[in-house]
Amino acid sequence: QVQLVESGGGSVQAGGSLRLSCAASGFSYTDRCMGWFRQVPGKEREGVAVIDRGDRGGSTNYADSVKGRFTISGDNAKNTLYLEMNSLKPEDTAMYYCAARWSGGYCDRMRPAAAFDYWGQGTQVTVSA
Repeated sequence: QVQLVESGGGSVQAGGSLRLSCAASGFSYTDRCMGWFRQVPGKEREGVAVIDRGDRGGSTNYADSVKGRFTISGDNAKNTLYLEMNSLKPEDTAMYYCAARWSGGYCDRMRPAAAFDYWGQGTQVTVSA
């Protein structure tokens, strides 16, 4: 059974850092395109970062709004995906989700939420000014 469980969210002041984790089970995350998304009430889910399948080199891509501040990575041994977030801004406040793309899909660039098939429950990040 495929499962994604996020953790690591919280409340920080602007300029601070957080590291989100996404524990995958039922599959190896390196076999899939994986992504981090975020959503605020009333807005569409927004792609933050993606990491491609291991057989495609595991390249990463980022939304322009987070480039240079956020880093997506993973730990094969723990089968866990991470999102390291630095220099956080109030506009980064959102519910953050990790997602897996199935059916042979890959991530050579940012992909929309509709391209992903499995989702975690989300973890809240709140950044105060």
